[in-house]
Amino acid sequence: MLTVDKLSAWYGEAQVLREVSLDVAEGEIVTLVGRNGAGKTTLLRCVMGLHGRTSGTMSLLGDDLTALPPHRRARRGIGYVPDDRGIYATLSVEENLLLPPVSGPAPWSLEEIYQTFPRLRERRRFPGTRLSGGEQQMLALARVLRMGSRLLLCDEPTEGLSPLIVQQIGEILRQVKGRGVTVLLVEQNVHFATTVADRHYLLAEGRVVESLDNEQVRAREHELLEHLGI
Repeated sequence: MLTVDKLSAWYGEAQVLREVSLDVAEGEIVTLVGRNGAGKTTLLRCVMGLHGRTSGTMSLLGDDLTALPPHRRARRGIGYVPDDRGIYATLSVEENLLLPPVSGPAPWSLEEIYQTFPRLRERRRFPGTRLSGGEQQMLALARVLRMGSRLLLCDEPTEGLSPLIVQQIGEILRQVKGRGVTVLLVEQNVHFATTVADRHYLLAEGRVVESLDNEQVRAREHELLEHLGI
């Protein structure tokens, strides 16, 4: 689905990504783990076209993305869920879902959204200001699915949420995967990552230093938590 090859990027005079290479197969959930400042969010933003790269290439299903602006990447089926969720506070849940245009190749109907996210059906008339953090995260995920995204770039979807809501987010991601959607996920919660993801890339100082499967992560969880500073 997604291939990133020797991607480098800078913020001003600071190099944030250093020849990062990775791949995500169609229908996989893959996580990016690493300390704050390792380059995880920058990598997602580069894939979405929101941050310029200085070298390297990116492709979706074999088609080169490297020179495309964000709106054309969205039309190819890439959706970005930022860590601040980007909810329109004064609009209702349903208005948040319906406002962005359908642009990608695999849009979900409003009814499909409500079947997967029953809490949003219950809250469909509520403004964004009255949603809990977990409900906002569900809405942010649902919005990019309704737009037609087949590759989700999710930045810290469980940050600041209670264990019960984290469990619900995990179940939603598994349902989304079951529908054939691919997910590239930035996640600090290593235990959560192993419950939803197929593979994991460990980033340090802007580089991919290891690729791990779930058994390797579980066997080295204590070491990884120390590495992440958690």
